[in-house]
Amino acid sequence: MTYETIMAGFGGQGLLFSGKVLAHAALIEGKELSWLPSYGPEMRGGTCNCSVIVSDDPVGSPIIASPNVLMVMNEPSLDKFEPALASGGTVFIDSSLVPRKVTRSDVTAVYIPATKMAKEMNAPSLANMILLGAIVAKLGCVKFETVLEALKHTISARKADLLELNLKAVQAGKDFIASN
Repeated sequence: MTYETIMAGFGGQGLLFSGKVLAHAALIEGKELSWLPSYGPEMRGGTCNCSVIVSDDPVGSPIIASPNVLMVMNEPSLDKFEPALASGGTVFIDSSLVPRKVTRSDVTAVYIPATKMAKEMNAPSLANMILLGAIVAKLGCVKFETVLEALKHTISARKADLLELNLKAVQAGKDFIASN
């Protein structure tokens, strides 16, 4: 199976980090992968997206024209990428920040109040990790335990004190999928 994922939102929401964790988990599992960040010159507050391909087969190009997985953390990103989502694909939406629903009937939409959940955990900047936990739990693109291991390797030294909160956020995403 090949998972072509676009993670999109505003700069500063941790989208590139989420993609990096997913890519590192794929690397640990010996899968073929590509991680391609893209952000505007504004950085924080500007548009940002990250393309991650996880596959059992070699990845020919890091460019994703028609993703089968989409993670969106703002409405402009849903507006931009929803039309490109492959039929049968799955979109994970931070429903705390994106008020509208998906208009297509040929895709699966998963609405997660990730920002609200993160604030309730006293970790307002970790909505991205809640969404990542939900993606892995729902799709099984990599093993959940591998994501936890990848987090330990990808979190920077200056944010090492946030490791436990990140682990809890990923678990909260998994728990949300299990209960819905």
